[in-house]
Amino acid sequence: MRRVKVRLANLAQAARSVAVRARPLRSLRTLPAVWTTWLWALLPLVCAHAAPYDGPLFDAHLHYNVEAFEGPHPLTDVLARFKAAGVQGVLANSRPNEGTKALAAAHGAPRVLPFIRLYRNRADYANWFENPEIAAMVRAELATGTAAGPYRGIGEFHLYDAANADGAVARKLAQLAEQRGLVLLAHCDDEAIEKLFAHAPRVRWIWAHSGIGGVPEARVRELLVRHPSLMGELSYRPGLTEADGRLSPVWRGLLNEFPERFLIGSDTWVNQRWQYYGAQMQAYRVWLGDLPPALAQRIAWGNAARLFDF
Repeated sequence: MRRVKVRLANLAQAARSVAVRARPLRSLRTLPAVWTTWLWALLPLVCAHAAPYDGPLFDAHLHYNVEAFEGPHPLTDVLARFKAAGVQGVLANSRPNEGTKALAAAHGAPRVLPFIRLYRNRADYANWFENPEIAAMVRAELATGTAAGPYRGIGEFHLYDAANADGAVARKLAQLAEQRGLVLLAHCDDEAIEKLFAHAPRVRWIWAHSGIGGVPEARVRELLVRHPSLMGELSYRPGLTEADGRLSPVWRGLLNEFPERFLIGSDTWVNQRWQYYGAQMQAYRVWLGDLPPALAQRIAWGNAARLFDF
């Protein structure tokens, strides 16, 4: 095994030397064919351990729920975690909305973009899409805003059954968001996304997890092409990375094809996610480091800045 590692190291060094000598050449096509084949074969060895992305992060899917702020993760704890992870902005939504308001008012917090969560309690998960009290609560929250300014969107909300996207409240809230320029954060399948766009064709959506249940990558691509205002958030996304934490080839292709359409998030829906917050953010930094720097910066920060105009 030691001899194999030494040989790989020697091959990688040889590839670097050839690449340096080849710089004056404007294209690999000017190299002998055997050299070109050899260099492409060695490229994964040379680039396998790219340095992690070290720029700012925007967490586009963050909850500060009652179990966290009244439990083991008071404001001082979560603010320290943001700082240690290099998170300089968050899309905050919480059950109930008091958690988001606390973050928005906290001294030393990162940039907070507040969203209205549709759940006052766990019971609201089951019927929010047809409960007129939820629509009234959203309008009241929009009227008051937060210490960080007005709410920028609605969600995260869940539609475990796509048929519920046709519920009266779901339809009205999508249309309200479209009218007021708000962004929606939805946890749903691809069928529900299509239904919601039918209600509000011009609304801006963040698709939590880029589809639940591992919506096939080809279907994700189809929806991104069909709906230019749809963006994908990447927490819990099946197939995103390989066992070593590096991007899978399919998702590397999607991110390169749609560089302005993806965001990262933590989804701190339970306290355990807060306990490992730094590790989650570092995992993003690892595979972001394998992307071209401009693309990595877009996914980590720039796409959120463009979406929310900051």
